[in-house]
Amino acid sequence: MAGNDLGSLLGGLLGGGQGGGAGGGGNILGSLLGALMGGAGGAQAAGGAANNPLAGLLEMLTKSGLVDQAQSWVGTGTNQPVSADQIKEALPDDTLQKVAEQAGVTPDAAAAEIAHALPTAVDKLTPNGSVPSGSLEDIIKAQQL
Repeated sequence: MAGNDLGSLLGGLLGGGQGGGAGGGGNILGSLLGALMGGAGGAQAAGGAANNPLAGLLEMLTKSGLVDQAQSWVGTGTNQPVSADQIKEALPDDTLQKVAEQAGVTPDAAAAEIAHALPTAVDKLTPNGSVPSGSLEDIIKAQQL
């Protein structure tokens, strides 16, 4: 499943064993990005970015009022935090529910883990201050140390 593959790649990017909950931040983010790539609602929410939902996710967060946070993660300065409540507001309910089910946690726990892991993941996936092109898996692999 794409979410599990992305979770493994993101887990490595985030430092392996980091993150709490069932599977940690990488698995939760992998499920989120997989849902945005694969689900009908998710693909629409991500602007149809089938191969690279990162740009779509950032656009979704920006439209939800998280402009400063999203720009700080992509930019080269300090990452601004985001709360679980802000994540729950920004993501479609069905997407968050799907991610939570795949991770075996509640939607609240999934939102908290996404809020914790997302700033670091976006920061590492955008080292030059912009969202790179190409498939998400290629972008993640290119950032491995």
